[in-house]
Amino acid sequence: MLVFDFLQLEWLPSILFLTVFTLLLMKEEKNKRMKGIKLPPGPPKLPLIGNLHLLGNLRHRSLENLSKKYGSIMLLQLGSAPTVIVSSAKTAQQVLKIHDLYCCTRPASPGPNRFSYNGLDVLFSPYSDHWKEMRKVFISELLSMKRVQSFAYTREAEVDKLITSLSQALPEPVNLNEKIFALADGIIGTVAFGKIYGTDQFKDQVFHNVLGEAMNMLASFSAEDLFPRIGRIIDALTGLSGRLEKIFHQFDGYLQMVLDQHLDHARPKPEQEDFVDFLIRLMKDESNSFRVSENCVKAMLFDAFIGGIVTTSTTILWAMSELIKNSRVMNKVQAEIRNCIGKKAKVEGKDVSKLKYLKMVVKETFRLHPPVPILPPREAMRGFKVGEFDILPKTRILVNVWAIGRDPNGWENPNEFYPERFEGRRIDFRGSDFNLLPFGAGRRICPGLDMGATNVEFTLANMLYWFHWELPNDMKREDISMEEEVGLACQRRTPLWLVPISNSSQVE
Repeated sequence: MLVFDFLQLEWLPSILFLTVFTLLLMKEEKNKRMKGIKLPPGPPKLPLIGNLHLLGNLRHRSLENLSKKYGSIMLLQLGSAPTVIVSSAKTAQQVLKIHDLYCCTRPASPGPNRFSYNGLDVLFSPYSDHWKEMRKVFISELLSMKRVQSFAYTREAEVDKLITSLSQALPEPVNLNEKIFALADGIIGTVAFGKIYGTDQFKDQVFHNVLGEAMNMLASFSAEDLFPRIGRIIDALTGLSGRLEKIFHQFDGYLQMVLDQHLDHARPKPEQEDFVDFLIRLMKDESNSFRVSENCVKAMLFDAFIGGIVTTSTTILWAMSELIKNSRVMNKVQAEIRNCIGKKAKVEGKDVSKLKYLKMVVKETFRLHPPVPILPPREAMRGFKVGEFDILPKTRILVNVWAIGRDPNGWENPNEFYPERFEGRRIDFRGSDFNLLPFGAGRRICPGLDMGATNVEFTLANMLYWFHWELPNDMKREDISMEEEVGLACQRRTPLWLVPISNSSQVE
């Protein structure tokens, strides 16, 4: 033992010398590779964690503040992951349009990987032939405008339930968060699962709790996201991996139940084919070169719930928040709706296209309150340039659409809720106008934008037609909290309580 200790001491200087020499060689090699490369600017980094300490609870706001100092394209080191932040329309166009093909894949992440059944969905899977085929299916059979219109019966039925529920509450204050989430949940659940979604199996709170937990898991960083080599061990020790598995298996159990019931030969033929029915037909079609497995079906259903419910409910609540704070806009949009509809019992789907100012209100809500303030991360598949700066392969890319929507270079008085700014301007949110990107752009644009926008416009039109809206308990407009809480979406921090007053003079 003494001899061994002596030999260790004797060799220690040589070992230290070799270690330092190796590190210097590695640094020199890296410097050679980086010669001539100009990376985007960014703040100084701390050892190990990089710039993680600069991110607050509201990451979109933290990143916007940093961009004011370091520019609309900046480089942060989040753990061991180099991450480029894009905060202007000009740089977003470079990334999402000009160089879209070079950075349209997703970085690996434990939560998204698990809930997408290892990359079998559209939202989280890496760029591949499988992703391209699944996206075609998702758009053509669930989210195209033709399919959105075909699901009008579901949208109208759920809005009727909402109006009835609000009418029964008169004249008491109502928690709009609960009402609007139930509406969005009912629309997406019925479109995806069919009439089974209204049965007792889904009426308990357990399913919604599991869905909420799944959204929280997708919104949070894991150690493996930031430190791929040792993060898995850290996540296991902290219990994050175990919690992820538990929530996944609970959600998977519901999806499997729906799939089994649709596969049951004794099931009566439905009047209206739902999304599961169509995917099962693809799954059974052996002549189709593109094969759909049971896990593919479940991954696509997960996307439908995550994307559809969050977008619709979050946007409606922010729109109502802004309208109740801005009586001028509220009065103007209600006058438009009521003048257009007249004495009809309700707003119909075909009426919404005539409501130009309502559409401006929705656009303005998307601008100030994009449902997902930072688009899901992309990853560079090869090197490319944005302006004078080099983006290296494997760099993660985050587009801060919240900051872009409030950029004074793109918008006059950007923090004011002023729908008239869209009057006479052909600006839309379908990925061609880079100042307004609530659904992203390029190959990774959210395929559910038509369904999301239609659900929002139709619901708001009916809520504003049927009711006047007041604040409870002598509350003043300036007292309305507009604080945010970020999970998977940028939601209101506190529930929105409003008093609906029947519009009996207008509605027969």
